[in-house]
This record gives sequence, C-alpha cells and structure tokens, in this order.
Amino acid sequence: MAHEKMTLHLDTGDVEIKLRPDLAPGHVERITELASEGFYDGVVFHRVIDGFMAQGGDPTGTGMSGSDKPDIPAEFSQEPHARGVCSMARTMDPNSANSQFFICLDDAGFLDGQYTVWGEVTSGMDAVDALPKGEPPAEPGSIKNVTLG
Repeated sequence: MAHEKMTLHLDTGDVEIKLRPDLAPGHVERITELASEGFYDGVVFHRVIDGFMAQGGDPTGTGMSGSDKPDIPAEFSQEPHARGVCSMARTMDPNSANSQFFICLDDAGFLDGQYTVWGEVTSGMDAVDALPKGEPPAEPGSIKNVTLG
C-alpha cells in the first residue's frame, strides 16, 4: 500500500510529513517499511544543529548504525533542501543511505543534489525546532512512534 504521509510522534509534539515517492520511490519505500515495523519507535535525534538540521534514525543513538537492511542507492534530485525538507543521511558513499534521516531546520542549499529528499514537513515544525540541540544532545528528543496515512 502506498502511503501519502507519515506522522512522527515526538516527545516535543507531532510532525506530519508529506512523502515524496515522485522524487525518491526507493527511499520512501524503505522509510515507510521501517516505520510500519516499529523500527523508529523510541529512536532519538542524536545530532541536532541549530539553524541546520535534526538527524535521527539510528537505533543505537550514536549516528554510527542503521537497520539490518541493505543500503539504498542514491535517488538525488534537484529538490532544494529548504526548511522542513526531509532527506536521508549517508556516509561519504552516495549509495549508503539506510535508516538515518534528517529534517532541515533552515535552508541548506549546499546539500542540494547530494542527498536524497524523500519528504517535507507540512505541519509540526515547531516540534522539530523544540528538539534538544547538540552532537549529541545531553538529553536527546525521541520519536515515540510513527503512524502512516
């Protein structure tokens, strides 16, 4: 079943994300698959940089891990990394996205065409803005659970 949106229920509030399978069908499939399995439940935002982005999706909370599924080939687009855009984190290898993602807190045009955009926040950016800052934050904010719609 194709989903149009997902909602991250954070400890700071709910964040509704419009999924963009038109830009990144493989990444949307991975994110929704992991979400439906409960993979993101309880996972923290381990890297939150004020004026840049909030990154999560690592079950260890360290930023060094991901799911047990294979990495996904890049699906880069010209979609701008504007405030509220959801994109996949990766290593130096462009084809290394797995489960970690980030939400842009501000425009980050220098990332355009180098990271896979898979969604955009349609409501709840205040909850993303309220996440504790740090690399890692002293007391990181977390995803309570995720619902798909």
